[in-house]
Amino acid sequence: MGESVLTRPFRRIDGELRCGDVPAARLAARFGTPLYVYDVRRIEQRYRAFASAFAGVEPLIAYSVKANGNLAVLDRLRRLGCGADITSRGELFRARKVGIPANRIVFAGVGKTTDELREALREGVYGFNVESRGELERLDAVAADEATVAPFAIRVNPDVQSPTPHEYTRTGHATAKFGVPWNETLELYAWASTRPHLRARGIDVHIGSQIVQPEPYLAALERILELADRLRREGHGLEYVDLGGGYGISYDEEPGMDVDALAEEIAPRILAAGLRLILEPGRSIVGDAGVLLTRVEYVKESGGKTFVIVDGGMSELIRPSHYGGYHAVRRVDSRETRPVRGVDVVGPICE
Repeated sequence: MGESVLTRPFRRIDGELRCGDVPAARLAARFGTPLYVYDVRRIEQRYRAFASAFAGVEPLIAYSVKANGNLAVLDRLRRLGCGADITSRGELFRARKVGIPANRIVFAGVGKTTDELREALREGVYGFNVESRGELERLDAVAADEATVAPFAIRVNPDVQSPTPHEYTRTGHATAKFGVPWNETLELYAWASTRPHLRARGIDVHIGSQIVQPEPYLAALERILELADRLRREGHGLEYVDLGGGYGISYDEEPGMDVDALAEEIAPRILAAGLRLILEPGRSIVGDAGVLLTRVEYVKESGGKTFVIVDGGMSELIRPSHYGGYHAVRRVDSRETRPVRGVDVVGPICE
């Protein structure tokens, strides 16, 4: 974790890293390593930052469960009034197990199976964020089989380029696998209006991850609000706009998303449209509330390099190998002075 993050829930007292009020070394000794440690007070602060910034539009904040599905984290967020953004039957199970009401759950993801759609329908989730015509047709068939009506929002691909740190996390451009092309959206809503087991409840967009400026969100929102206005004039009873997630956090000295600045741009447009707002923050709620504690097992000299081999690999932290993600490395105990030199910190598995 970067020093900028360590000044919040993770701070040093006399050179010793604390996780909240507890020494990190004590946690590692008790529970073993590699060990993820989260500070629930920081999680609450981050949730309240979104709730406060967007208070004027009374949003549904649907925490993205894929960011961290730990039941203790989900339960704490549920007690704060948070909903859930899920992408699988397993995440639905976790959200419901801790008591998140089904009417505060939205089901996203490009690969929903028939069984997952059926289970979510039976639970009564608030909406399905549909990614394709094929998915909408399947949802229609499952809802008919269940003799019910499926509420949905089409995830629009607005063809907006988002300045994310890695190409894999840009999901709002035309060649991405996500969503329905914006110029095909009206036709799909029109088809759905002829199906008695489908109900258009909203419209959805998600343009990427680790975005730290409001402008891409504003560009995407303006495009889908234009579509929403036309759809409502054509008789589609839309209730909500889902702006997705991806709000960036700080991993180094660069700032994360200014949530208040984002709300200043987004909230007035939502109010003018007369629609409910759904937000799906995940990393931005839990990302800087956690550390990964890992223990040095060996120091190895080879090929003119020094390898520091720790017991945590990409099985615990995949971002560096998959995305080239940056995570600062810090010693738990900095009281002992040692020479500074460049090393490769590596884990026990291939990466």
